[in-house]
Amino acid sequence: MPPNSMMRPSATSTADSSVDGSKPGLAVLALSRGGGELGRGLATELEGDFFACKGRLSEVFSQVWGQYSAIVCIMATGIIVRTIAPLLADKHRDPAIVVCDELGRFAISLISGHLGGANALARRVATATGGQAVLTTASDVLGKTALDLWCRDRDLIPIDKGSFTRAMGKLVDRGSLAIWSRFPLDDLPEDLVTVGKRSCADLVIDYRIEPDDQGALLVPRVLVMGVGCNRGTPESIITEAIRTTCARHALCPEAIVRLASIDLKQDEAGLLECAARLGLDIDFYDKDQLNQVANVAASEAVLRATGARGVAEPAALLSAGAGARLLVHKMKWGDVTTAVAAMADPSGRQGNQVNGRPL
Repeated sequence: MPPNSMMRPSATSTADSSVDGSKPGLAVLALSRGGGELGRGLATELEGDFFACKGRLSEVFSQVWGQYSAIVCIMATGIIVRTIAPLLADKHRDPAIVVCDELGRFAISLISGHLGGANALARRVATATGGQAVLTTASDVLGKTALDLWCRDRDLIPIDKGSFTRAMGKLVDRGSLAIWSRFPLDDLPEDLVTVGKRSCADLVIDYRIEPDDQGALLVPRVLVMGVGCNRGTPESIITEAIRTTCARHALCPEAIVRLASIDLKQDEAGLLECAARLGLDIDFYDKDQLNQVANVAASEAVLRATGARGVAEPAALLSAGAGARLLVHKMKWGDVTTAVAAMADPSGRQGNQVNGRPL
């Protein structure tokens, strides 16, 4: 590669490709001539971008760090450690880093082995080079469940990183963990054992907060927040009403998977801004759909204004899908009304149903 192109990806570039099928971007970096030959081959094989970075490693790393989700480095491990030290944040944000010698004998998973996918990438690199993947994460070495991946695959959110890290340590040290869940759990790995008492659990799966929990709380995204509001209500007022609803009923805000409202609010700036602020989608329903939902609170004022007997309760139930139950009945917060519905199936993420039938 000509010197003036060392800061651009090679012709093997497929910048929109994915290392693990979900995250775009793999960069392959090399220093030496031999490393460059292997790097170009790997970039082609793994559908990534190649960077020759002799004499400019720090500059290249600063460029690719935020742009790529995975980086393969064909050079000494010590060089990489010293170079990336100022860039490291945490395993939830750092890219996967794999270090490989220029003969391709070893592919070392260095950073973000589980959540970032470095372990899987190291195996792919080793397969491509005919070498050996080197993994040092305890769960892989000991054959235990990788809890962070197990939670990610089930859309469970660890609320406290400290307690979750301690639980992972217990799994490695003791060989198993006790788990309590509000929902039925199928196909549990052998090292996760269900218990009948929440207080005895190392891991708790629930959308409710209990102050006496000893275990790490894992929150499933199974709640829908129904929202009604007067025209022109600011985002801050709507957001505060949602947060106060959760706090009043000991619900984890992280359990909310989406908002729901009447279609008359599709252009309501405050509601749309609230959803954007919370990182949530909104399901909208027309008055006829809302009026099909039985056993919900009715309001003459809402009926006159919208043609629907109610908004927050029926919208939440519709969005939560078949078998949903109303967890929090309508609450009035000045210009905002809220209600919360819980999905019947924690593995289901699709709402948009009326009385069990797709809309």
